[in-house]
Amino acid sequence: MIRKDDFETRRAHLRKLSDEELKNYFWELAERVVDPLIEIAQTHTTPAIERSVLLRMGFSSIEAKGIVEKTLQHGLIGKGAGHAVFRYSRLKNIPIREAGLELLEGRGWDEVKKSFGVEHESK
Repeated sequence: MIRKDDFETRRAHLRKLSDEELKNYFWELAERVVDPLIEIAQTHTTPAIERSVLLRMGFSSIEAKGIVEKTLQHGLIGKGAGHAVFRYSRLKNIPIREAGLELLEGRGWDEVKKSFGVEHESK
């Protein structure tokens, strides 16, 4: 397969640009490509991401898995498991680790849901 060499045609609109203008155009295009990814990252999460957050907060992988499962059961995964732990920690004025372990044991979820404005029943 022979590729048609159309480089000169494709770069015609760039020919008149200075190095500085090319640099600015490059970053403008890069931002346009990345903007949808940033938007998705701000509004979507996954259990794997939430486990990773909890690991970085000092929980073991087994603890993180359990907390994420509880977060899913209570319909709060969209708020973030780490955020739920942090929120409970602040509500109770206790260390983050202690808050996470209490949530893992099933305590405190009603308070966390109420603080997020989520009032539905647990599954």
